[in-house]
Amino acid sequence: MDKKIAIRQLIEIGKYGRNMRLAAEGWDSQWQTLTAIILSARTRDEVTIEVCKKLFSRYKALNELAGAKLEEVSQIIRPVNFYRNKSKNIINCSKNLRDSFNGIVPHDIDLLISLPGVGRKTANVFLAEHEHDAIGVDTHVSYISQKLRWVKSNNPYKIEMELRKLFPRKYWNIINPYLVRFGKTYISRKQKSSILESISEIR
Repeated sequence: MDKKIAIRQLIEIGKYGRNMRLAAEGWDSQWQTLTAIILSARTRDEVTIEVCKKLFSRYKALNELAGAKLEEVSQIIRPVNFYRNKSKNIINCSKNLRDSFNGIVPHDIDLLISLPGVGRKTANVFLAEHEHDAIGVDTHVSYISQKLRWVKSNNPYKIEMELRKLFPRKYWNIINPYLVRFGKTYISRKQKSSILESISEIR
């Protein structure tokens, strides 16, 4: 794939869903951003955002969430998928941030993935949201990248590495939000496929 063609295709994809808020966006504190990203896994962003609003109105500081009762957190975040495991993860993540990082979310991928509930995709989405050059590979990024033949692999880590080679660094942190917004704009795979076919013709 030619780099210039890939960039033009990415810019075209970025025209879809511009006003759509994603779960990682718009929070006051970095611990809230990280918590929202953890909760957003396998859950629609609009559901995650509403759940986080309730969660953060109940626990207004990291220390409060770190000391929260599991049953209470589980009840609040019940609408998200895998809420039981996520309840444990966000409480333990908050405790870890409080006890090991002085309440500050680290901006280092190795330190981030050491936190409960934080995998490479979550870490990269967090870093990209805070202006670091990072690419979070989720199902939308995986599907669209393969469909447009930006990548050859279907392994998330390999996809990330291939995208890093294809796109200049200045584009890395917009790849996930652009592709996620596009993916969420068109629920039907048939519709997505049709539009991506036309985008693939961009030269």
